Amino acid sequence: MKRAQEMFSPEDHQAITSAVVAAEKKTAAEIVSVVANVSGRYDRAEDSAGLWLGLIAFIITWAMYPTVPVEVGDWSGSHPVAQLAAYVVVIVVGYILGASLATQIPGLRRLFTPAEQMSDETWKAARAIFFDKRVHHTADATGVLIYFSLYEHRAVILADQNALDLLGQERINELCREMIEQVKSSNLTDAMTKTIETLGNELGKLLPRQADDINELSDALIIIE
Repeated sequence: MKRAQEMFSPEDHQAITSAVVAAEKKTAAEIVSVVANVSGRYDRAEDSAGLWLGLIAFIITWAMYPTVPVEVGDWSGSHPVAQLAAYVVVIVVGYILGASLATQIPGLRRLFTPAEQMSDETWKAARAIFFDKRVHHTADATGVLIYFSLYEHRAVILADQNALDLLGQERINELCREMIEQVKSSNLTDAMTKTIETLGNELGKLLPRQADDINELSDALIIIE
């Protein structure tokens, strides 16, 4: 998986910044765009991958070297305790290898992560950034956050109270769904700039820019590593 810093060229950064500047010329809303590499830690997914690989390693080892009954007086076979110890070693090594691979390979870790958990973690991260980046702290409660999380393949749009009341949660959810579809058909930069443009047009009618409006938040794309 490409990291967020690698996905956006200087031209991409400029395109998103220009889209925000153009949108905020029409509306008093403050639009903040953020892209994060990942929203959650997902330790359990790594443990699950390790357990599964350990189990698979044990089954393969058991199939290749099954336990052979030892007859009384026969010392040619291996002792059962030695075989048990070998199985334990195989399981432990398989667990460590699986957990390590899941840590290094996002796609593998995602296979063992419930979709609901990824959605919850994305929402939690978006809400944290909404406050950390002071999107909630504009003078007229007009901040709007566009948040993408690359590992989870999820996006969130959060609006402060004034912008939320005017747009409505249903419309915000619809914009988020449209943005995700645009990512699938084009790329992240195009999807973000299109969504920013749409927000500028719609909020420009509902919340037009005033002569004394000032730019309270940064227009540049924020990357969360």
